Amino acid sequence: MLYIIGLGLGDERDITLRGLDAVKKCEKVYIEAYTSLLSFGLSTDGLSTLEKLYGKPIILADRETVEEKVDNILSEAHGSDVAFLVVGDPFGATTHTDLVVRAKTMGVDVKVVHNASVMNAIGICGLQLYRYGETVSIPFFTETWRPDSFYEKIERNRKLGLHTLCLLDIRVKEPTLESLCRGKKQYEPPRFMTINTAIDQLLEVEQKHGKSAYNEDTECVGFARLGSEDQMIVAGTMRQLQTVDFGEPLHCLVIVGKTHPVEEEMLEFYKINTEKPEQKCNGIA
Repeated sequence: MLYIIGLGLGDERDITLRGLDAVKKCEKVYIEAYTSLLSFGLSTDGLSTLEKLYGKPIILADRETVEEKVDNILSEAHGSDVAFLVVGDPFGATTHTDLVVRAKTMGVDVKVVHNASVMNAIGICGLQLYRYGETVSIPFFTETWRPDSFYEKIERNRKLGLHTLCLLDIRVKEPTLESLCRGKKQYEPPRFMTINTAIDQLLEVEQKHGKSAYNEDTECVGFARLGSEDQMIVAGTMRQLQTVDFGEPLHCLVIVGKTHPVEEEMLEFYKINTEKPEQKCNGIA
């Protein structure tokens, strides 16, 4: 049996009781380590925190493992219980549909244990979840690669008056271009996009297309470490949010569409304080 278990967003205590029961009966436990992170990261200390709670060792499953060697994990799940841990929800911001399809194809039974995801936790800012349009991902730009397919989706959402959740790039154990050319992989240091970088790139793309999908005065909400004890939520214009230090990752950004009076009332709690731009969560957790 393969158990795909959501861990939630904060720390080790966010796993559900059902998820914890499943982990404790599994012979092997893997944690997916390239699409998201818990608040304490995946350092040695962070993993030992999880291992202490679960009472068993955890194997780090990086991109290479999940994309190239996942059949090994599925083979193990043929004859024993194996847990595959996912930050957030297994079918939230990052879906693991391919893993389920491959497991079913190999005749492996699958059970999924759901949990909180960024896709629903953003509701804390007051913007109603059913008023969101298509979610977009903002990748890191390089000198030679500046993709902007997200622009049309944001423009479409804005025309419909819908909010847009922007998921910001995470680069963990990414091979360098030089090492790929040489045939021997070397990896870039981990990078996590900030809200400030995302806004810079969004404005660059708007300047390129010039369709007025948004501008520096467009209202947004910035989230940092959503679901953790020190989460930070700030509402303001793109220009205002560029001045805010949101601190440690992970960050995400919502571009606000047409708002209902109830949404506006809730957003007021998070409006940027120009005198104290380092503000935190304004007492809502």
